[in-house]
Amino acid sequence: MVYITPAIKVDKNEIKLQFKKASGPGGQNVNKVATAVQLRFDVKNSPSLSDGVRTRLVRLAGRRMTESGVLIIEAKRFRKQEHNRQDAIDRLVKLIRKASEKPKTRIKTKQTKASKVRLLAAKRHRSKVKRMRRQVSISED
Repeated sequence: MVYITPAIKVDKNEIKLQFKKASGPGGQNVNKVATAVQLRFDVKNSPSLSDGVRTRLVRLAGRRMTESGVLIIEAKRFRKQEHNRQDAIDRLVKLIRKASEKPKTRIKTKQTKASKVRLLAAKRHRSKVKRMRRQVSISED
């Protein structure tokens, strides 16, 4: 079990890890040992996630999500396979935690009466200033 929040627990059987050769640090070891980790988590069919968390997770995952609803996380920062495995799981946990937070609903605010009065007064003042700059037309009587 991977504990994400007190309410969300993901079974380790839902997470599939695949190891492959990585580019980057490791010297000659890179050519011999599969240290990079590709984590696959089926978001669409996971019984651990609620519908709200699932939809937010799909939106947060972006390009990491396949069309079939599988989240793919690749970890190859470290030289050791175990570190990369833990890094991939930590990134999955972080992503699910972020998706489990409900976004705050926006409360519409109304303009106060006093602010409307101030706005109109400022407009009248600006109008008067511009009117005073105009050229005075001389009319003959």
